[in-house]
Amino acid sequence: QAQLVESGGGLVQAGGSLRLSCAGSGRTFSTYAMGWFRQAPGKERGFVAAIVWRGGDTSYADSVKGRFTISRDNAKNTVYLQMNSLKPEDTAVYYCAADLSFRIIVAGQGIAYWGPGTQVTVSS
Repeated sequence: QAQLVESGGGLVQAGGSLRLSCAGSGRTFSTYAMGWFRQAPGKERGFVAAIVWRGGDTSYADSVKGRFTISRDNAKNTVYLQMNSLKPEDTAVYYCAADLSFRIIVAGQGIAYWGPGTQVTVSS
């Protein structure tokens, strides 16, 4: 089973950048697709980005295309979310997720494993 923990959240001004990290553990970690989701106060959790661990294929929500990049470092069992040109509407708790199915990650339903989340706040 995958165990996930996020880091790198914080407070940043609009137009700035942050890089979130999701460190995974477990002997089968490399077989999991990974994703990022976010949830703003009072709103539903939404899909942000996903990556196939071995294949390198990625998927992004339309709202973050061209600004966010999901990547991985297999040697460190870590997935990253580089966030550039941040906007106040990006403010949310960001969660890392893992599942054996890339399609499930993209769909955002029935995902097997979640990290505890990290807060990202973008000020105007």
